[in-house]
Amino acid sequence: MLRSLRIKNLALIDDLTWELGDGLNILTGETGAGKSILVDAFNLLLGERAEKSLVRDGADECVVEGSLTGAGFLDPLLEEHGLELCQDGELFLKRSFGAARGGRQFVNGSPAPLTALKKIGDLLADLHGPHDHQSLLSNASQLAALDAYASLSAARAEVGRLFRDWQRLRAELAELNHTPAGDLAQQLEFLDQQIAEIRGADLSVSEEVQLDRDYRVGSNSRRILEIAGAIGNLLGDSESDTLTLLAAAQKQFAEWQHLDPSVAPLAEQNAAIVAQVQELSRDIQNRAEATELDAARLREIEERLNLVQGLKRKYGATVSAVLEKLAALEGKRAGLADRESRVAELDQLIAAAGRTLTVQADALGKERRRAAPALAKEISRQLRDLGFKQAGLTISVERNATVSADGGDRVEFCFAPNPGEAAKPLRAIASSGEMARVMLAIKSVLAAADSIPILIFDEVDANVGGETALAVGRRLRELARGHQVLCITHLPQVAAAGHRHFSVRKNVVKGRTVTRLETLTVQTRVAELARMFGDQGRNAQALAESLLRQFDRR
Repeated sequence: MLRSLRIKNLALIDDLTWELGDGLNILTGETGAGKSILVDAFNLLLGERAEKSLVRDGADECVVEGSLTGAGFLDPLLEEHGLELCQDGELFLKRSFGAARGGRQFVNGSPAPLTALKKIGDLLADLHGPHDHQSLLSNASQLAALDAYASLSAARAEVGRLFRDWQRLRAELAELNHTPAGDLAQQLEFLDQQIAEIRGADLSVSEEVQLDRDYRVGSNSRRILEIAGAIGNLLGDSESDTLTLLAAAQKQFAEWQHLDPSVAPLAEQNAAIVAQVQELSRDIQNRAEATELDAARLREIEERLNLVQGLKRKYGATVSAVLEKLAALEGKRAGLADRESRVAELDQLIAAAGRTLTVQADALGKERRRAAPALAKEISRQLRDLGFKQAGLTISVERNATVSADGGDRVEFCFAPNPGEAAKPLRAIASSGEMARVMLAIKSVLAAADSIPILIFDEVDANVGGETALAVGRRLRELARGHQVLCITHLPQVAAAGHRHFSVRKNVVKGRTVTRLETLTVQTRVAELARMFGDQGRNAQALAESLLRQFDRR
């Protein structure tokens, strides 16, 4: 969930912090006040393109920072890109760019490529409205939505695994069939050289650790001997060493014990310390003598380390990776050495894998075609509540000529907003208001299965009013039960549905226009809803209060 968004020097915003909450967050204000700038700022954190023209006049750079909670599910992606993981599920994003230089982006304080930020954004938020971040427009996303609705994710994953196995076998066969005899001999010779090089080194993971330690100790043996000598002098090899002082103390204890026998335990403790110091001194001397390596042994260790490092540069970053590479090379050589039998074996394996893949893909397609009408019916019912009284939505599932990792089906969501018109693919819808409400209907049906936590609707209420606007508000509020929802609206019926309400206004400060954001209280919220009705009178305020009461009871 997006907790806070700080924006500096973006268009009309000089320095603004937006603190958001759970549920439905409403954003209102006069046209041109800067509502969409706030969404644009969040868009930047999602990896969208940064237009240098957005940098505020007179500023060197624009900076956008976001703090999100509950983002621990992104840790595998962060780890894949070498970025700092979330602590207690908190994610911090930052992006900056200037009119005269390129941009920078940071994830949890680590510099990050823009591609990584885009992948994070794709998993964090969907933006619906006049923006381009609309995930359900592509056939691939519609296919995923249908699978989520029908609980087919596991079946789809299995088809994907079978497809990858089938592809791997076909690639191996193609390599064998397109390798001339002369090239085959060269490949075998080269493989033999690589295998012999790794085998001859007789590598082990534990040996590398020991070699590193021995080399570090051996190459610093002179300094270690100096340190050991200094410690020896302190313990027992000088006139004022520890043992001499302890021996003197022991004589005093003897006289004290003669006068007071009860101090015998203290004298015994001193004697034990003397014995421990003597043993420590001997151990230090023995360890120091063992540390000193002759020049020949040190050269031997250094050569061995160089050999290991050379193999790691050629075959893998670690000794374990080099040994894994050896196993792969040996497997490849075995296949090439017995090419004819391997070709026959691969033919059988490919045929069997293809049959299994086809059966599983057919079963997956059958389940999709069974679920598509039910999903379309539920979405159509939601659309009717959102003002499309006679609109219809259909979902077609057609089998492609070839099987693919997703099963080989093409799914198309088609929408007919008016009776008598042919249904058209969603991406062909011209009206952003229609598109936003269709997305809202689809999201409402898929909310239980949708893993994207943040949904943003920009002007979802375009071209609606009255009861339809109330229905949009109710739908958004219901959707906010399982998601954080941000909504820019011009309708009081929708604005009243929010759990939090923010108002955007333009002010002139020191001769410059700036955008300001206000978190509305109950009283100021009534005034803002009345303004949206176009009437600041008592009737408008009473209607605003009535709307708020309706949603407070829900």
